[in-house]
Amino acid sequence: MARYDLNAILKEMDKNKVKDENAEIALDDVSRVKVLSPGRQVLKRFMRNRLAVFGFCLLATMFILAFLGPLVYPYGQKQVFYKYDTQTINYAMAKENASYTAFAADPSVSVEKTVSTVVNSTIRGMLSSGAEKAMLTGEEKVYFLEKVTDEIFSLEEADAQRVALFGTGVEPIGTYSQISKSITFAGKTVPGLEDYFKANVQGLSGTFEFGGATYSYGKGSQPKTISITLPFDGVLYTGDDMDEGFEAALTAAAGSADEFSYNGKNYYLQKGGNAYTVYAVGTSKPAQVYSRLSADSYETGGKVSEELICAALMAGEQGGSVTAEGRTWNVSIDGEALIITDDAGKEYAELSPFTVRRYSGEDSMAYDLKKAVAGAIEDMVAAGKKETVLVHDIPRQDENGKYVYDEAGNLEHEEGELHITQREVGSYVIIVDQTIFLIDRYADPSRAHFLGTDGDGFDVFSRIMYGGRISLMVGFVVVFLEILLGVIMGGLAGYYGGWVDMVIMRLVDVFYCLPSLPIMIILGAMMDAVRMDTYMRLIIMMAALGIMGWAGVARMVRGQILSLREQEFMVATEATGIKVRNRIFRHLVPNVMPQLIVIATMGMGSVILTESTLSFLGLGVKHPLATWGSMINSVSSASAMAHRAYIWIPVGVLICLTVIAFNFVGDGLRDAYDPKAKR
Repeated sequence: MARYDLNAILKEMDKNKVKDENAEIALDDVSRVKVLSPGRQVLKRFMRNRLAVFGFCLLATMFILAFLGPLVYPYGQKQVFYKYDTQTINYAMAKENASYTAFAADPSVSVEKTVSTVVNSTIRGMLSSGAEKAMLTGEEKVYFLEKVTDEIFSLEEADAQRVALFGTGVEPIGTYSQISKSITFAGKTVPGLEDYFKANVQGLSGTFEFGGATYSYGKGSQPKTISITLPFDGVLYTGDDMDEGFEAALTAAAGSADEFSYNGKNYYLQKGGNAYTVYAVGTSKPAQVYSRLSADSYETGGKVSEELICAALMAGEQGGSVTAEGRTWNVSIDGEALIITDDAGKEYAELSPFTVRRYSGEDSMAYDLKKAVAGAIEDMVAAGKKETVLVHDIPRQDENGKYVYDEAGNLEHEEGELHITQREVGSYVIIVDQTIFLIDRYADPSRAHFLGTDGDGFDVFSRIMYGGRISLMVGFVVVFLEILLGVIMGGLAGYYGGWVDMVIMRLVDVFYCLPSLPIMIILGAMMDAVRMDTYMRLIIMMAALGIMGWAGVARMVRGQILSLREQEFMVATEATGIKVRNRIFRHLVPNVMPQLIVIATMGMGSVILTESTLSFLGLGVKHPLATWGSMINSVSSASAMAHRAYIWIPVGVLICLTVIAFNFVGDGLRDAYDPKAKR
């Protein structure tokens, strides 16, 4: 290092009345001085700026917090915390069954949907009229619904064929199309009727004779169609004609019975209006059993098979011994309920018109608790009340809603108050304050969690550290992309000039005109629509911000290079034959580096604010990945901000301090590189 006489330097400076601020000196001793290098001069000027030093210390603290803090902090950003707490929950529902539920008597028999949907209404009609049997016709099959008791009905699938109509009415024959000139028959085809109708029948309505019968025709339900019917008064056979004995038996049965027998065959009459449809009934087989009674197993969470339920229901009011599942069971009557016991006399299940289930619909309640609830409701209704309280032992549950068992395999219980409230006639809800293992949501700050927990049970302080890591990383990556693109494009434009400069500058003008926020909103909506992975979403967001922000850097680099390329050292590089690539990126760009450092430092704060804004709006990084913006978004409502200030205030303060620190450092670097700019 060169050394100079201090007195000589001072005399020369005093003589010219100049204070050279670009020639900083440091006293080495009384009579000697050391001239500092440019880098050390910049550092010394930077260190004299207290705000810049303060900003640098803040940034160092943020980086330590974000990148080193998670290494020593015991909790992760996605670690969920639980706690035991008392919570008021809808525990169960109870209701008196009003509708009849189907149980499969034979799983191999399928009931048509058009039939199963009308069974309940047919049962209500049978109960009001006192009928013991009803016939239901499907699209392909015929079914008989028979009353066992007022609570139990059996449904059988039967082989049946329509043989006649009896009474006074009209039989649909078919529909004639004036376009296709053909008849679509509703039932059996009448030979020769189509040709006769086309040749002899005119007009849109009237009657005509054919085959010894008088037919009627009129306007059809569809345009350009004619409906053909056959009026009847008496017996109209839809199949082969029967003898006089059949007609006599049919006449005797009509109005007094639904079925009759003739010549060893069974027939059933289905009434509609003033006429009956007569069916020849063959063999039948059980399909389903309908009942208001539902099954409760004495074993907690046990399930009673439909085979056993059907067997018990078909025992009816008499009860007795039934066979199901290859075993013998006994069915006894207890009021409106049926009690099923096994062959050893042990009670197995109960069928009753009162259903008590967990609020989720699961049949997982203990039998004694169901009976206690049912008894409390009976007492409440008898007293004319609409709510009551039942104190009873209820099973403990873990965090997954499963029952807790002790080491011996016994179910653990705890005493609870069940509040039973009538919601509507025959329907009740049971509410209980139960101690359960649940997510520790919005816990207040404590020694275990310095800043409490958020709505998902995550530790807030841990997510602040991880969120700072993402936010700072976004700032660095985006600014790096902006500088990289800006240096390349600005360097080419400034060095070559001409049409290259014109094309690149017009491209810069285009990027200046791009509305960045609407573009990011559209991009965020597109990523939401395709359910993009969180990390891929982060990468795309950083790339988009970097691509849209390079234009300003390119314009600055171009302006600097336009002035630098005319200086002597660039003439020397050209004279020595240095490649164009090296002239730009080894000689021109390094001379622009001080300005680039200032732009990058001051731009990082702006990028962090942009990322935080996008995440706050739900367009940036998605849950559960933490960023400072998404953390504020989790408490974005007014009530949440009022009650959860310990979440958003620390995050907001960190965002403000980080942006301010970058601005302080940027101002300090600018003043250090160009001290005359302050004047």
